[in-house]
Amino acid sequence: MRYYLAFALYIIYTKRVYFGNIKRQSEIKKQNNMKPEKKIPSPFVSLLPILFLVGMLFATIHTFGSDALSGGSQVSLLTTTSLCIFIGMAFYHIPWKDYEQAITNNIAGVATAIIVLLIIGALSGAWMISGVVPTLIYYGIQIIHPDFFLTSTCVICALVSVMTGSSWTTIATIGIALLGIGKAQGFEEGWIAGAIISGAYFGDKISPLSDTTILASSVTDTPLFSHIRYMMITTVPSLLITLVIFTVMGLTCETSSTEQIAEFTTALSAKFNITLWLLAVPVATGILIARKVPAIITLFLSTLLAGVFALVFQPDLLLEISGEEKIFKGIMTTFYANTNLQTDNGMLTELIATRGMTGMMNTIWLILCAMCFGGAMTAGGMLGSITSFFVRFMKSTASMVASTVGSGLFLNLATADQYISIILTGKMFSETYRAKGYESRLLSRTTEDAVTVTSPLIPWNTCGMTQATILGVPTMTYLPYCFFNLISPLMSIFIAAIGYKIVRKR
Repeated sequence: MRYYLAFALYIIYTKRVYFGNIKRQSEIKKQNNMKPEKKIPSPFVSLLPILFLVGMLFATIHTFGSDALSGGSQVSLLTTTSLCIFIGMAFYHIPWKDYEQAITNNIAGVATAIIVLLIIGALSGAWMISGVVPTLIYYGIQIIHPDFFLTSTCVICALVSVMTGSSWTTIATIGIALLGIGKAQGFEEGWIAGAIISGAYFGDKISPLSDTTILASSVTDTPLFSHIRYMMITTVPSLLITLVIFTVMGLTCETSSTEQIAEFTTALSAKFNITLWLLAVPVATGILIARKVPAIITLFLSTLLAGVFALVFQPDLLLEISGEEKIFKGIMTTFYANTNLQTDNGMLTELIATRGMTGMMNTIWLILCAMCFGGAMTAGGMLGSITSFFVRFMKSTASMVASTVGSGLFLNLATADQYISIILTGKMFSETYRAKGYESRLLSRTTEDAVTVTSPLIPWNTCGMTQATILGVPTMTYLPYCFFNLISPLMSIFIAAIGYKIVRKR
């Protein structure tokens, strides 16, 4: 009897296992049938949104001019985003949740940058109204000789950026002061901004404190200092050529007369309480940077310190800003709103006008819209389709580097964000470089040469928008004079063509 019972239980167990397996296999098959193989748009189809965006931005800028950032460019980006999503959902069956997730991830990735941007807006206003920037301008005009102003500007910004690891911080602080000095000496704002950005992005590119430097090395699995040393091969010659150009320009440019400079400094001292004590703010900021305090904390403390100095040294200006004899309102307005102080010098009146946090809102709006566009291009497979096109041309070392440069530049144009572009470029080519026997540091260097330095040259890129907003100089105005940024990608290709210090494993 026991044998019959055991046999019956065995039959029941076997039946359950058998039919359970059949059921699971049926469910798996059903799920597989419900998920059709994802199609990837062709490079031609993937280029359509890019061409549409370029056309939209051209029409917007032509129509609105300098007011394009007030809404026209943002609408152009959102309209192009909707085109990407329509193509993907209608013709390639890409679900909406994929787009939503990609856009959300993109926006989350720039959250820190948006906070930094807001603080920089407050810092710019506080440094100006407290008298920090006017003091730097006042003494800088008298120290920096006009013939070597552009060269000095580039070198100063390079040194500060190396120490800070941030082009944004450099441009928002010492860059604004140098812009004022240059204008007082009679230089065109395009040349001044070009020298500032060239120096700032040299430091941003090679500083071990720079987030882009760390990101490029980590994405390509390259040791940080190995990455930095290898970048020197292309970065130092690019900077030297840039300095030669600025030196020649400085020696040949007709600058303002001594009388004009004296008039400018007199107007400065008449409006602001100029004192060396105000230099304690940039000194304290430098100490925080040297101690590697996080950028957000450094900028925030620098803003608060400048606010305290404004209360101590410029109370009359705060009362003038408030318009109601309320000093608290004046200092708060300095942090978040526009200020327009009147002087006897028109150029000075324009220079000391500030925008605070409010002045950054259009830029933040544009960044958010750009992240929507980049997310839609990524989720729809359009970025992958276009960038895979560059891989076909990788025949020699020079062509491989040129393809990487072209891909990085394209991603900067398409995603409107240098961080996304660095990640995508590094990930996309890492296996190809490894398969062909190239060192990872070649990829990390080329990525920075292609992406980091070209980001401020693109009007709708986060860096291009930010620098144009901070300096008050349109991207297309300073672009021709950012020689370091223009030369670096070409230098990367040239060094690859001659094969200098490029090791290939056989």
